[in-house]
Amino acid sequence: MLLVAGCSAETPPPAPASSVTPVAPVAPPVAPPPVVSPSSAAPPVTSTPAAEAPVVVLDPGHNGGNAANPAAINRKVPAGRGRTKPCNTTGTTTNDGYAEHAFTFDVAQRAGKMLADKGIRVVFTRDDDTSVGPCVDKRAEIGNSAQAAAVVSIHADGNNSPGANGFHIAYSAPPLNDAQGEPAAKLTRSLRDSLRENGFRYSDYLGEEGLSAREDLAGLNLSERPAALVECGNMRNATEAARMSTADGRQQYAAGIAGGILSYLGA
Repeated sequence: MLLVAGCSAETPPPAPASSVTPVAPVAPPVAPPPVVSPSSAAPPVTSTPAAEAPVVVLDPGHNGGNAANPAAINRKVPAGRGRTKPCNTTGTTTNDGYAEHAFTFDVAQRAGKMLADKGIRVVFTRDDDTSVGPCVDKRAEIGNSAQAAAVVSIHADGNNSPGANGFHIAYSAPPLNDAQGEPAAKLTRSLRDSLRENGFRYSDYLGEEGLSAREDLAGLNLSERPAALVECGNMRNATEAARMSTADGRQQYAAGIAGGILSYLGA
């Protein structure tokens, strides 16, 4: 169920690589993602939770039209802590050309259905994988306006270090408001624990035990609601790329994310 239609992961200051690649004025062509057949696509969110049910905002990183619109996504927008950032970025791909934006959109749809089936009202920051943006500040605004009980941004990394693999969860630190304190920390831990329970391993190249404190991510800095950003794994790692490229693998990621949100909400 789509209630609202609007992040991107940005580069950590010391990290060897980022899940997103800032768009240069002239970028090399990116191989198109594999076609996802209707049978392997995420199931639609069809349930209608009660009006008093908690709201969860799912933010699938990037968008399919970003690469073709560098002027739009390079426009600077507020990023919190007195900074600005590009509106959005293209994201990364697997070595076979499966795009992060397609992966995150599919995982978000799958997780959204799981949450809606449990009576949660689900808001997506974008309702297709062909548009441009929304900008990172707009994505944060969607969570704030929805008075979300939790905001979860979904991404995947593109680290080229040999063997780099595993997931990590980013959170805003030091916190800028009460929601970014213990509520966000609790959400982050719940997501981390659920992904572990669903068979995923901690990142071995970024963060500590699956957690990564960040002060440079606009979507987290600007959030007035408990928010976390999930880097599901490294798309440049052959093993993780293979799992991300299958419907079963994306369902497994979605189950980990939805399970963490439900645990956080006590649902």
